[in-house]
Amino acid sequence: MEIKKFWDEGVSYEQYLINAQQSLDNPKNEEEKEKAEYYQLGLQRMKRMTERYTPDAEQLEQLKQKNFKGKVLIIAEAWCGDASQAIPVLAEFFKEQGVRITYRDQEPSLIDDFLTNGAKSIPVVILLDENFKVINTWGARPRYGKELLAKFKADPEVYPREQFYNDLQKYYAKNKGYDTIEEILALL
Repeated sequence: MEIKKFWDEGVSYEQYLINAQQSLDNPKNEEEKEKAEYYQLGLQRMKRMTERYTPDAEQLEQLKQKNFKGKVLIIAEAWCGDASQAIPVLAEFFKEQGVRITYRDQEPSLIDDFLTNGAKSIPVVILLDENFKVINTWGARPRYGKELLAKFKADPEVYPREQFYNDLQKYYAKNKGYDTIEEILALL
């Protein structure tokens, strides 16, 4: 697997937003039409997170201390709720290092190498060194989000899907990406 190819073919956050709007406005296929509601939600969430996120000074200092000279490659899709919360934060926090986004469904060979518990969960954040070697990976949501998902999967009758989604979105809105960055910094 040639990670550099995915980096080179990846898009910036700005282009990712443009592509998401185009998928919403002019779906290329039936799948994009079916996911229109999710593209809309994803765009709203990304816009809100872009407006509200400010990098934490202590986290920026940690990044500086780690002397990370690599890059951040993200496997995502704009309709994904977890990706719409993480990508704006990552794009802003790691803007000096560089962030590119590659689409999960465009080239499945990459996600197949970064499965989460056997699933193609996204986003997957791939931390690369300056020579495009994988340092570490993170995904698809912060630890607290994983705990909520486990609670839902353990007993969906007691903790239904709607409650899980509601609790997860409240968490994202309140946390504003802090845990995502904290967990990724620990992997550098």
